[in-house]
Amino acid sequence: MSEHSIIDICVEPIELYKLLKISNIVGGGEAKTMISEGNILVNNKVEVQKRKKIRKGDIIGYKGETFEVAYNPSKKSAEFISTVVSATKNSKHKKRAKSKAPVNSLESAKKPSAERSKSKSASV
Repeated sequence: MSEHSIIDICVEPIELYKLLKISNIVGGGEAKTMISEGNILVNNKVEVQKRKKIRKGDIIGYKGETFEVAYNPSKKSAEFISTVVSATKNSKHKKRAKSKAPVNSLESAKKPSAERSKSKSASV
């Protein structure tokens, strides 16, 4: 069996596209494209899920090179931390935007029914 390069991760599991960006296997903008085009192997199988959960012991393949994932919680690079923080902020922002829409529609749905009950009680 051939020797693998080691990629240390400090958070487990990690999404595949984040791992590729942090480890500099591909550039930041290329990671999702490379995955969706089927250019990345995970454990010797073509992987097209950008958010595939990667754990220690997984083998990543790209352009004939193989990388083994190792868990090392003490190695947190500045790039990794900024990537995780920005991804977390983006997901929170999206969740907030989605949660506000139903509240507004519920409020507008409640108003007509309240007005209806007032008009019914006034006419009765």
